[in-house]
Amino acid sequence: MTIPKDVREELGLRPGEEVIVETGAKGHIVVKRFRSISDPLSVLVGKKTHPRHIPIEELEEKMESR
Repeated sequence: MTIPKDVREELGLRPGEEVIVETGAKGHIVVKRFRSISDPLSVLVGKKTHPRHIPIEELEEKMESR
């Protein structure tokens, strides 16, 4: 998809940057900037640590005993 240069410049889109294309009201097409995440692992795992630290050895033992 080619986005006109004046629109790219106004939005600050860079070549190769990913966008999301959605349908809008009354048949309009909505193009949104794809929000990049600087630390995706923190989103998947969470930013707060669990109150009880579980050593990896304990987890491995529990897996083996199943």
